[in-house]
Amino acid sequence: MAATYDGKNLYYRGPGTLGISPRLHRANREKAMRKVRQISGSGEGVCLLKGGSDTCRHNTDHEDLFRQESFFHYLFGVEEPDCSGLIDVETCHTTLFVPRLPEEFAVWLGTIPSLETFKSKYGVDQVLYSDTIGSELKRLEGKRVHLLEGTNSDSGVAMKAPTSFDLDAGKHEIVVDALYEALCDSRCKKTPEEIEVMRYVSKISSDAHVEVMKACKPGMMEYQLESTFMHQCYFNGGCRFSPYTCIIGAGEHGAFLHYGHSGAPNAGQIPDNSLVLCDMGGEYHGYAADITCTFPSSGKFTEEQKIVYNAVLAAHTRVISEMKPGVSWLDMHTLAEMTILEGLLAGNFLKGDVEKMMQNNLGSVFMPHGLGHLIGIDTHDVGGYGAKHPARPNRAGANKLRTARALEEGMVITVEPGCYFNRYLLNKAFSDDNISEFLNREKLEANMELGGVRIEDNVLITADGRESFTKVPRTVEEIEATMNREN
Repeated sequence: MAATYDGKNLYYRGPGTLGISPRLHRANREKAMRKVRQISGSGEGVCLLKGGSDTCRHNTDHEDLFRQESFFHYLFGVEEPDCSGLIDVETCHTTLFVPRLPEEFAVWLGTIPSLETFKSKYGVDQVLYSDTIGSELKRLEGKRVHLLEGTNSDSGVAMKAPTSFDLDAGKHEIVVDALYEALCDSRCKKTPEEIEVMRYVSKISSDAHVEVMKACKPGMMEYQLESTFMHQCYFNGGCRFSPYTCIIGAGEHGAFLHYGHSGAPNAGQIPDNSLVLCDMGGEYHGYAADITCTFPSSGKFTEEQKIVYNAVLAAHTRVISEMKPGVSWLDMHTLAEMTILEGLLAGNFLKGDVEKMMQNNLGSVFMPHGLGHLIGIDTHDVGGYGAKHPARPNRAGANKLRTARALEEGMVITVEPGCYFNRYLLNKAFSDDNISEFLNREKLEANMELGGVRIEDNVLITADGRESFTKVPRTVEEIEATMNREN
């Protein structure tokens, strides 16, 4: 820790990078405790949380690079593993518990920070060693203790309350139904301090995408563009982590929505005259960017590529222009589908009436994913669904939306319409009597290797509209000029 702590910022990665004050997480704690009081109807008690622990690769002693558990990071901003925290619901008085490391660990880790150093860095009221948690909990006997337990409405994965704390249900009133809801609701809308970080990481990621465009040449390997992006984010912005696996899909690979993972690790060679779909983001102090650019490997769009690209760009532009507090995200998804179908119809990929296409849900054939998702500490951030919010839609395509909420000031959400010539989906559509009449099969089959187009911005909802954090070439003309510019 001593190597990265400058005595002022809890997080800083050197000249040119953003310094982050402890007030970011202090504001998060205050906001979250207000939510706990509101949901539980009381200011009584404390919130007790456990941070993440180091993990090793399978059965080896090779340590994975540690990344803090997201809820704990939101409240404390702590980089170190095996910590815990205690927050008074009423006063927000905060205690951080850190491991008591043996002195000889200094041989491997450098100078072991003092409790006072931890306190100063993270801006908490008190720091104690983890082996004193038991005595602190004994002191709290008879008080309400909120533990973190709930199910992620996006992934469906449940988080169970930690069992490692020495809590006696007969001596503590243990509550597990308020903290998770409060934290999800808090994380859904960003504070000014969080917005500053997200604006920064989006700029770093935008700049890196531009460098990828300029570097791309037919014959390169997809992973070389991934490497270019990651280097730019780390070298220029201090972004050591990627918030998700980079997707570099050239040609037909661009039609595979999560291409780039272990089964298809960006290992293809980039063909000439192919579209290249790059979905990549940096992460800074736990906050993510998620940006997608699509461009031609040759630096020049073909006419067919231009038709598909402009259809998606029209959807992207139209949706962003409509975004403001109170707007239904499901309505925006429907608007994107309709706009893409209109573009494909004008380009002779489709035939017939767009309204009838929408009635038969043709949009989901070309855009089988949701329009976008909340983003923050997690790429697919929490708070998308809940008891007080609209349920997940049923129809294909829309059922992949990661939220169906109305937009609210302070939300940061991705806008990522896409159009894909996916063989599996198109072959199903050709044999579907309800939608095959709308398809120009000959033209679609002739362009089956076109792949896909996705255009993705990170957008803040403001009091009266929106602000996109993403600054990359978007029009056909801007992209071609960028790719053919002499470095």
